[in-house]
Amino acid sequence: MNTDNKYIYWFEDLSSDDVSRVGGKNASLGEMIRTLKKKGIVVPDGFATTATAYRHFIADNGIQGKIGNLLKDLEKNQKTLEQVGKSIRRLFVGSKFPQDIDRIIRKSYQKLCECYEMEDVDVAVRSSATAEDLPEASFAGQQETYLNVTGEEELLAACRKCYASLFTDRAISYRKERDFDHMNVALSIGIQKMVRSDKAGAGVIFTIDTETGFPDVVVINANWGLGENVVQGTVTPDEYRVFKPLLRTNNFEPIIEKTLGDKEKKMVYAIGNSRTTKDINTSKEERKTFVLHDDEILQLSRWACVIEDHYGKPMDIEWAKDGKDGGLFIVQARPETVQSRKEAGRLKHYRLKEKGNRLLTGLSIGEAITSGKAIKIKSADDIDQFEKDSILVTEMTDPDWVPIMKQAGGIITDYGGRTSHAAIVSRELGIPAVIGTGKATDTLKTGQKITLSCAEGDSGYIYEGILEFETEELNLNNIPETNTQIMLNIASPPAAFRWWRLPCNGIGLARMEYIINNIIKVHPMALVHFDDIQDQSARKQIEALTREYENKSEYFVDHLALGIARIAASQYPNDVIVRMSDFKTNEYADLIGGNQFEPKENNPMLGFRGASRYYSDRYRKGFDLECKAIKKVREKIGLQNVLVMIPFCRTLEEADKVIDVLSENGLQRGKDNLQIYVMCEIPSNIILADQFSERFDGFSIGSNDLTQLILGVDRDSAELTHLFDENNEAVKRPIAQLIKTAHQHGLKVGICGQAPSDYPDFAAFLVKSGIDSISLNPDSIIDVKQRVAEVEEQIKRGK
Repeated sequence: MNTDNKYIYWFEDLSSDDVSRVGGKNASLGEMIRTLKKKGIVVPDGFATTATAYRHFIADNGIQGKIGNLLKDLEKNQKTLEQVGKSIRRLFVGSKFPQDIDRIIRKSYQKLCECYEMEDVDVAVRSSATAEDLPEASFAGQQETYLNVTGEEELLAACRKCYASLFTDRAISYRKERDFDHMNVALSIGIQKMVRSDKAGAGVIFTIDTETGFPDVVVINANWGLGENVVQGTVTPDEYRVFKPLLRTNNFEPIIEKTLGDKEKKMVYAIGNSRTTKDINTSKEERKTFVLHDDEILQLSRWACVIEDHYGKPMDIEWAKDGKDGGLFIVQARPETVQSRKEAGRLKHYRLKEKGNRLLTGLSIGEAITSGKAIKIKSADDIDQFEKDSILVTEMTDPDWVPIMKQAGGIITDYGGRTSHAAIVSRELGIPAVIGTGKATDTLKTGQKITLSCAEGDSGYIYEGILEFETEELNLNNIPETNTQIMLNIASPPAAFRWWRLPCNGIGLARMEYIINNIIKVHPMALVHFDDIQDQSARKQIEALTREYENKSEYFVDHLALGIARIAASQYPNDVIVRMSDFKTNEYADLIGGNQFEPKENNPMLGFRGASRYYSDRYRKGFDLECKAIKKVREKIGLQNVLVMIPFCRTLEEADKVIDVLSENGLQRGKDNLQIYVMCEIPSNIILADQFSERFDGFSIGSNDLTQLILGVDRDSAELTHLFDENNEAVKRPIAQLIKTAHQHGLKVGICGQAPSDYPDFAAFLVKSGIDSISLNPDSIIDVKQRVAEVEEQIKRGK
């Protein structure tokens, strides 16, 4: 389909070098068809008009001078932006294509019809400005797109509207702010075969985590129908995350997150009227079903990695699935423009200092906290009602909202996902936002004092009133290396991604209790024995949570596996030590359906907890589910950096029983390099350290319980706070002995408590005793690492 015509280029004849001819979108489509087709990337065919065609259109219709005069009127404040924009757009729509351009567009469209063996092929008509989709000009979407365009006349009309959209009010304002000369920016039009995603689904892919900048994941958003609703943010889509480093092998399925979106509506073809598309409500079945199957998630992720590798930078990609033949397609690709340009050497951390009444939940955009007065705005026409630095509350946004968004201290929307307009612009502006709350405009009132928090993981929260919070900026430059491994304590899977930049050596304590309590929410035995549940309220809650699962136990396994996988991915390939569940009986009882399966104990701290549960008939089947989740993470997802740790193991006999249960569940020590650690938090673990060393691969000191049991102090007693001291010699001497004994048997010893950060002398003692690793909460990493480096230097000098 090669052509020498200066007005039209087929995508297959374009490359990234043609941005000045056809704009960023069309040059990128050509680049992918030319170079990535042979690597399996499927892009619908089409052609593009050139910037030369645009300029010829203007000259032939004699409208350049009129446009210039109107823009001068705007500069002199003789006419409003709205008046000037409308007048210029009318000039374009009222003009005709020069005969030579008219002829070549018709001829090219006819060729496209022949290619697809259709009389009037349905096409997407997209604007591609020569200053759009560049890293330094990242507010893409300033111009219009027209979908399901059929026939020559309809195509030419859509092309004129595309030209006119170069002068929407928002596009004029955008160029003025960025100091682009209006008359130096041209517009190319991409005409591309539509993918019948109206009969399936579509969405957006990022090859970087959009909130944290974590580079090793692909993030996919998906909705039923055409993809415009995802881009525009009018729906809350499904969200999937895939771990890139394990995609290159066919042995693993490294999907580490699947979140079901509400997907309230979908865009489909409109037939028989002037509109080419329309929105319809999705069915109940569609809302509770994922748009993509696992194999499709993995295929799109592999393609995304190929595209990222080709361009050498994180990418923002649009995809579609054809409902007729089930095929997957890439329909656009452009550079990601926010996280990839963030300063790597500094990490800003926000933390709420008090609890509040939670009013709303949505997706967190950014990682900041802000508070202030809510201002509810229904339409961009009401911008004058907004007060600078207030928190904007609205249903959704589009490019017309940018001026008001720039003044906002925070943004809250009813609808949208991570790839919606509100999310993209909030990131670009560095403004925290909570997207897709579902009911913010109904719940919040103008003038209401609220706190917006994006510092608690994937979910963003709106709290009643002005809550106190603190901000800390960590300098990641010039952090010294240490022989002692500095590791993280992590409970929340979303939080793990937020700390990936920290200079640490893995995760010394991954607590699965957070996942069970906050994500799964159900007692595992209530899932195993669901038919025996007597509490009707608990039954209803369990049925609602597990509605997608025939086997309710699989709900527990899947969600626990995905949570652990996300934590493990954040530090891959470094070790991630996952502690098996260590709730006390009263904490287990608080889970949905838990009361029926837990004994009442006077002292749960020293009761039925840790290892004693794992082989007991009371909990054995629940522990089997935990083991299945670990097995899935290591063997199906492929994260073999996950190690297992057994808490509160009182005796050697108990250790043997637990190791047998693990083995029966396919978790054999040494198989596929699986290591099994034991928590050292009971004096018996130290007294019999030589024999525990024969059964486990390492020790992790739990300083809170160990101190409690050595000193005989209830760690929860306010009256005995002054006696609870990890730095007491009675605690330190057994720790030193444990390290010595473990090393004699070739085992590593770590500690996973706050004592090293709370007491600098205690950290020094550990290093001098030869501790192998110190695992800490993220905000303590930098200070303790520097302290450890100083102690190691003193030891080196013989001080």
